[in-house]
Amino acid sequence: MALKIKPLADRVVVEPAEAEEVSAGGIILPDTAQEKPQQGKVVAVGPGKVSDAGTLIESAVKKGDTVLYGKYSGTEVTIDGTEYSIMRESDILAVL
Repeated sequence: MALKIKPLADRVVVEPAEAEEVSAGGIILPDTAQEKPQQGKVVAVGPGKVSDAGTLIESAVKKGDTVLYGKYSGTEVTIDGTEYSIMRESDILAVL
């Protein structure tokens, strides 16, 4: 099923990874204690940023990349029951 969203400019749509339900020590964490995930899979990429000179600077990430991003980066949206984060490419810290 194709994603029904197309990001503009240098924005990227990321599907966050599932939150850890068990701590490193084996303790089951309730939903309220689970940390917000900081990595996810890129599902859509905008065309890129336009420089001051008017040239298009293409994105460094592509669809299918697994990325790390800041803890409070992006805007969370729900599309067809799946949660996504829409963020600027500059909010992405690394590609795994």
